[in-house]
Amino acid sequence: MPGAAVMAPRTRAPKREILGWAMFDFANQAYTLLIITVVFGDLFTRVIVGDGPDYRLGNFLWGLALSISYLMVVVSAPIVGAVVDHTARRKQFLFGTYLLCVVTTAMLWLVAPGLILLGVVLIVFSNFAYALGEALIASFLPSLGPPEDLGKISGFGWSLGYVGGMVSAIFVLLVLGDVSAENFERIRWVGPWAAFFFFVAAIPTFLWVREPGVAASWRPAGGYLRAGIAQVRSTLTHMEAHRDLAVLMVSVFFAMSGINIIIAYSFIYGSQVIGWDEQVRTLMFVIVQITAAAGAVGFGLLQDRIGAVRTYRITLVLWMTAIALIWGTPLIVDGLARFAGIHWQAQYVFLVVGTVAGMSLGSCQSATRTLVGLFSPLARTAEFFGFWGLSMRLASVFGLLAIGVLQALFGLHMAILFCLLLFAVAWHVAARIDEARGREAAEAG
Repeated sequence: MPGAAVMAPRTRAPKREILGWAMFDFANQAYTLLIITVVFGDLFTRVIVGDGPDYRLGNFLWGLALSISYLMVVVSAPIVGAVVDHTARRKQFLFGTYLLCVVTTAMLWLVAPGLILLGVVLIVFSNFAYALGEALIASFLPSLGPPEDLGKISGFGWSLGYVGGMVSAIFVLLVLGDVSAENFERIRWVGPWAAFFFFVAAIPTFLWVREPGVAASWRPAGGYLRAGIAQVRSTLTHMEAHRDLAVLMVSVFFAMSGINIIIAYSFIYGSQVIGWDEQVRTLMFVIVQITAAAGAVGFGLLQDRIGAVRTYRITLVLWMTAIALIWGTPLIVDGLARFAGIHWQAQYVFLVVGTVAGMSLGSCQSATRTLVGLFSPLARTAEFFGFWGLSMRLASVFGLLAIGVLQALFGLHMAILFCLLLFAVAWHVAARIDEARGREAAEAG
């Protein structure tokens, strides 16, 4: 496209560069795991807000804060993507989001019981920076290898991310302890620790990953912001040339609505609905990280063999199974006791469910990232990954607001069934994607 940065051909990048790219997944998992999924979300709802016994206000405010942050990404990600495609400055933009996330995450230490507004504001800005950075780091993927290698590379990044999550959590498990009002003075350090881990572990990304492209000589008269908006408008107008990417974005919208609900509420669900103890919560964390890493690697290899679209649809079936088991855990426990005389606690049955959910988590997200890489023209990767980020974050706004309202009306146990519907719709929409046609459109530009 006229005025875009000049991109290198799709050849395999050096191993050090691929590792540097994957290290950002390793680093930022400390944020998404410790702040969004496992620790701070539970701390916010049960201690900072503390409206027990059902915590419906805390749950709603948590979902609202995340939704606002994702809405900010919806507005900014496509424009930022178009601008960095023109300027070849995506590393600079990525560095900016990285610093913002680190600083605001460290400031979560200041959030004490009753300081609800401060907690909401810091979560909004830290999660905005994290999510925008996630779209930017993903836009490097097509420059790291030929199409047949992208599944393996993407899967490697996701799996390394889950390893990073486990490593970052060791300090929390061994030193900070459980989430409770009595342990607040120790557990409040989860924010500074996650920030420190992200800050240090992401350094190789900025040292080893090259900027994929050379800035265009063309400079728009109206400035890069107006040029970015104009390019986004142009992409939407001509999306018919990339119709398989457009269909993928619709499917991703529904899939990520469900995934973001699970990420934001799974450990809250375990605490409030299942009623697990501290040891089981820790064991669930380990199980999910291991199975998610295995799923990312295993399905990454599989999608290079059977196709990314087919693999993606298989992961959606896994998700539907996982949601049915999450909702049905109390029924399974009751059935085992009534018909088989087996008296298992719900929290231990829930551990089995965690293996299915973990396998689904790593594999599904890796598959969608690969597909966007396959369907994106090289000269516009940041822009198209910006749209991927838009689709995911718009999904997050929709999903989290919907589950917030549903759990306020019906309770979290019944509301989780909404995810089953979301994954079913995503599976149905994905049937319309033609992978070969999408790759041809990307090669044609």
